[in-house]
Amino acid sequence: MNTRQPTTLDDQPTPVRGKLAAAWTSFMFLYAYVDILNFFTPGVVDDILAGRVFAFALSQTFSTTALTLVAVPILMIALSMTLPARAARTTNLVVAALYVPVTAFNVAGESWLFFYGLGVALELVLLALIVRYAWTWPRTAVPTTMASVGA
Repeated sequence: MNTRQPTTLDDQPTPVRGKLAAAWTSFMFLYAYVDILNFFTPGVVDDILAGRVFAFALSQTFSTTALTLVAVPILMIALSMTLPARAARTTNLVVAALYVPVTAFNVAGESWLFFYGLGVALELVLLALIVRYAWTWPRTAVPTTMASVGA
């Protein structure tokens, strides 16, 4: 005879900071892996060895720009967890919105449209989640006291 009572898992709500950091982390994995898997596209490594990436010449300017484009979302993981709430919310809204056109640009002119299309679509879904999480950041009522109302 089974005397055990069925139980349910304790599904604790995830803090918005954790959701934002997780979404930026997922975004970065996709961002990196699309680039890494692109090395298997015929001709890509040959172009890199010849000093070209997409339509751009490999240079210090190109590499610095690429590093900046990757560093910002990486830093957003930490900033989402450490900035004060108002600053974290605003920063997430601004950076995610700015990365929508940057991300969409990555599909322009690519011959492997299904591969890049899927990568960009998934990245855009994550950016939309980031905007949603930041936009709907929970608020608490500010307590009013006699001192705060000037009595």
